[in-house]
Amino acid sequence: MKAAPEAQRRLLDLQAVDTTLAQLAHRRKTLPELAEIDAAAREISALEDERVRAQVVVDDLDRDIARLEKDIDQVRQRKDKDQKRLDAGGSLREVEGLQHELATLNRRQSELEDAELALMEQNETAAATLAEVQSRLAAAVGRRTDAERRRDEALGEIGKELEFKTQARGPLAADLPADLVTLYEKIRSETGMGAALFYAGRCGACRIELYGADLNRVKAAAKDDVVRCEECRRIMVRTSESGL
Repeated sequence: MKAAPEAQRRLLDLQAVDTTLAQLAHRRKTLPELAEIDAAAREISALEDERVRAQVVVDDLDRDIARLEKDIDQVRQRKDKDQKRLDAGGSLREVEGLQHELATLNRRQSELEDAELALMEQNETAAATLAEVQSRLAAAVGRRTDAERRRDEALGEIGKELEFKTQARGPLAADLPADLVTLYEKIRSETGMGAALFYAGRCGACRIELYGADLNRVKAAAKDDVVRCEECRRIMVRTSESGL
């Protein structure tokens, strides 16, 4: 293939733009914030499960304490009723029966209050555990929110640069010979790079240094010959920097 030396040189400008576009696309996919967000999401999911378990423990204890308080209140009401009956007097048998029942109710109240106190101590510990989990969960959510903000800012900057480079690429490619661009695009689609500077006896793409017949081939090629590397098959653009 033939192409004017100036057209080949401008092919390096096109490659520079495409390299930048590829780097921006890669950067967009590999932003460190994406890994941070993913890690925070996994942590939040685990902490949410932990929070639910801790909340269940607190809710169960609250329910048990409420049940005991109801039982204690019923015992107190029964004691008040028996005490009024006792104060009203009656037969010796009735008085002895009421006194015996009051003693039983006192023991029952004491047992219920001891059980309630134990549950309240457990509930205090469970509530502290829940609060600690909620604190860690809030911190993880905050980290994710911050990472999402930084991600959006980075994506906005990348998007602007991508748009600028894409707009610059169009006129640059349109100003080059169509057959040269077609060859360049074919090579770039296969290898990721279509053209590179031939510099100091080396292919600028694969960095292979040419010797003997291979170097003589490049030296002997006409200025408008489109020369390709025998190793990586990319277009080697010769300029005044090539040292030929």
